[in-house]
Amino acid sequence: MRSMTGYGRATAALGNLSLTIQISAVNRKTLDLTVGLPEDWDSLEPEIVEHVRKAVLRGKVHVAIEVTGEKNTAALNWDETAAAATLARLRAFAERERVAFQPTPELLWQVVNAQRRTNDFPTPEAARELVLETVGTALRSFVAMRAREGESLLVDFIGRSELLHRHVETVALRASHVPTHYREQLHKRLREAGLDLDLGDERVLREVALFADRCDVTEEITRLRSHFDQFNSLLRAEGEIGRKAEFILQEIGREINTIGSKANDVTIARTVIELKNELERVREQIANVE
Repeated sequence: MRSMTGYGRATAALGNLSLTIQISAVNRKTLDLTVGLPEDWDSLEPEIVEHVRKAVLRGKVHVAIEVTGEKNTAALNWDETAAAATLARLRAFAERERVAFQPTPELLWQVVNAQRRTNDFPTPEAARELVLETVGTALRSFVAMRAREGESLLVDFIGRSELLHRHVETVALRASHVPTHYREQLHKRLREAGLDLDLGDERVLREVALFADRCDVTEEITRLRSHFDQFNSLLRAEGEIGRKAEFILQEIGREINTIGSKANDVTIARTVIELKNELERVREQIANVE
């Protein structure tokens, strides 16, 4: 089991530049994958996406790729000829537009720094192998974090599943006594009304039988036990778990609602409320599972 939330980071040296890749994710019903990378490397995106898709099934995942330069290296790589040509074009453009052109130190820095980045920045082909390798490192860290969080979720689910199962067994035990309790209460009301009918009277037996049939939750209990077995098996399965678990929990909720509407017993009604509360907690947590 893996959580849908996670974070992974990796860095690498790229000549005089530093490559940093960060992968983060939050909950999402499907896989929503975005990649942010330098514009010059757009051609690498399909391969990066393919790498991530092999390791991630669900979640809103963002891969951020950043390249930064080392300090004090810009001056070593100035192309004065290219910078002068850029200034000349700017001056000619200003003259055509009849705008006074007075280069400032800030403008000069922008021109030469832009030229330096153009000269120093690796091509996609030159950076491809290192980028994909670093993506793989960040991805392994990301997946490991998801797995650790998944282990914590698994422990929580096992505990809550056991609690749900105990509540259901409480309902099953109580349900077997409900018809008998109803028969005793019916006989009591008949006596209080002055109708001293024997418990073996056909009319009493028929009324008790009809009541027992209306409040019988045997089928619902049987299906709930089956759903719990499926849920517990799924928790330890490989691959995508979240959406399958959501479906099983939906079916569990339906059976619990049916028991609540059929049981006609205060004790069972109270237990059904506990079941619904605990089931809602499980549903909230399962939304975090991949």
